[in-house]
Amino acid sequence: MTSSTPAARSRYALVLLTVVWVVACLALLWWLFTIGMEGWADHHSNGGGRSAEFGRRSARALLLLAATAAGGPAVIALVAFGCRYRRTGLVYLLLAVVAAAALAPAVADAARTLRPPAAPLPAPTTCQEHSGGDSRCPGG
Repeated sequence: MTSSTPAARSRYALVLLTVVWVVACLALLWWLFTIGMEGWADHHSNGGGRSAEFGRRSARALLLLAATAAGGPAVIALVAFGCRYRRTGLVYLLLAVVAAAALAPAVADAARTLRPPAAPLPAPTTCQEHSGGDSRCPGG
């Protein structure tokens, strides 16, 4: 077999996809680290004046990292199954499931950070007449 056979090309594709996935995860980890260092510097120099901004940025970076860490192996598994590398596909699929399960709590927390709960509805401030013929308002 020469290196130009379809089997060799599919192996190179799997290796290339794996390298791209690892480099992307490392780059996103570095981005998350730099956001943390910026937040640390802001906390010590400005008293944490921009902590909410750093929280939102780190939540976005964490969601992107989780999508890459779990989605990358899933894509590689699909390519491996398409190239008829069944065991390789199963390994990457298992890796995707483990990464998704491990990152699920962090993703839930990041989603809560990006989407804070809605403010409670204000209490009624006007007087309403109730049935029974009584038109007195509570409190006066």
